[in-house]
Amino acid sequence: MNQIPKRTLGRTGLSVTQLGYGSMGLRGPKTWGVRVVDDEASAQVLNAVLDAGINFIDTSPDYGIAEQRIGDAISSRRDEYYLATKCGCVYTQHDDHLEIDHVWDADVIERNLETSLTRLQTDSIDLLQFHGGDAVTLQQAGLIDLLRGFRDKGLIRFLGVSSKLPHLAGLIELDVFDTYQVPYSCLANEHGKWITTAGEQGAGVIVRGGIAHGGPDAEIDRPALRDVWTQAKLDEILPGDMSRSELILRHTLSQPYCHTTIVGTCNLEHLAENVRATIAGPLPDDFVAEIDRRVKGVG
Repeated sequence: MNQIPKRTLGRTGLSVTQLGYGSMGLRGPKTWGVRVVDDEASAQVLNAVLDAGINFIDTSPDYGIAEQRIGDAISSRRDEYYLATKCGCVYTQHDDHLEIDHVWDADVIERNLETSLTRLQTDSIDLLQFHGGDAVTLQQAGLIDLLRGFRDKGLIRFLGVSSKLPHLAGLIELDVFDTYQVPYSCLANEHGKWITTAGEQGAGVIVRGGIAHGGPDAEIDRPALRDVWTQAKLDEILPGDMSRSELILRHTLSQPYCHTTIVGTCNLEHLAENVRATIAGPLPDDFVAEIDRRVKGVG
């Protein structure tokens, strides 16, 4: 059986599968969106993720009951995966929805970590990421040093940040984070330059939205990105045996500094398709260049 290829996650030294798992879809009822799965289906998907060989799981306190479900379903298999979660998250569960905010305060960060460790049923988090924030705020509030303190106590192993422009550039310039989580796909490639900058800095790069940013299976409909696909006439060059999702995912994997891309699905068939696409590997260089040329032409 072919195995999912791995890359070293920058200076962390962690050998991660190029296909990771994003757990937002496990958020549970009364949150947002229409695709909601129950506890049994969540456990089935999480175990299938590990059975497929995926060894990197990303979650967040913002994702409803996702952390709890991960802890309940696969904490007994903790030695099979690296675990990344986030902090700076303030959330309120209302009767019909989950209200989310981000607050850059030490008490919030400490509470997030304590709660995450309990929910995930683990003694330590491999990667704790700020869920947003900007360089000046995180520095002045002493929060980067706070995460370093968590690391010194063995509560976390590495510190990172999940960000995007305009704040991403300043965060990379700090050169203090072990990893950066960045949105990117062939249809939304404005962060490509900064992915390269982070990678050349020696940091690990986690791409989010590698399929969702334009893929037909995206949980959040993004008409503008679907329009990019159409205007770039990518169907003209789509091989007959390749789905749109496979092209987008394999283009993402062609990014030299994409160490892992977290793809979230609660559909076992889609999971299997993503695994097969990742094993097939990056697209040929000339194919990548033609996709980029067409997308750039859209403006």
